[in-house]
Amino acid sequence: MSDDEMKKLMDKVHLGVTSFNYNGTQVPCIILDEKKFDEIMAKIAGKPVSVDTNLNILQDGLGHVFVEVVLTFSQGGIEEKLLLYANESVPFFESLESTAMLALSSPHSQVGKENVFMIQLPRPEKITHALEIIKKGIIPEK
Repeated sequence: MSDDEMKKLMDKVHLGVTSFNYNGTQVPCIILDEKKFDEIMAKIAGKPVSVDTNLNILQDGLGHVFVEVVLTFSQGGIEEKLLLYANESVPFFESLESTAMLALSSPHSQVGKENVFMIQLPRPEKITHALEIIKKGIIPEK
């Protein structure tokens, strides 16, 4: 990957990634722009909704790993794509694996206390497999 390509990818990386403590468990959380979070909540409020979550892993073989998180909501015609730089967010993916849950929140709320939308991930084995790929990609075998 050229320096220019790397810079373009890094410019697209979503920086709002954190976790919060919920009953002694670290829950991974993606902080969305306030407007985006409010739009999503307005479209799904009061409706039964499921969220298909896919992790698309992009790696260059030189130790740089990116993960495109694709969230497709069953209501409201919503699809969110967020690019994460896995090299800097391994703990996020580890907590995703251990909880099989993902939280979405807005930047102006107390993370984990208010304005949180929780997503239960139905196939934890897919997360385990993705984490293995991420870790192998970050530290190339010699």
